[in-house]
Amino acid sequence: MRLWKMLGLAGLAGVTAGGVVLARNERQRRAYTPDDVRARLHERAAAAPEPEVAAPASAAELTGGRKHRLARLLRRP
Repeated sequence: MRLWKMLGLAGLAGVTAGGVVLARNERQRRAYTPDDVRARLHERAAAAPEPEVAAPASAAELTGGRKHRLARLLRRP
């Protein structure tokens, strides 16, 4: 019976510690003003690398796949 009590108390302590961590993180997050958040987002966006733009696919690449070849074979009489 003592083992169960100890496990219960350990679980309760774990839940309490998790709540404390969540509350602390929430306080830190809410401490920012909207202008602070906006400035940080702009900094992140400026530091992010530009996405690479892929070249458009040619007609041969679009029709050269297995599905297109299978469809051509099935269309033949």
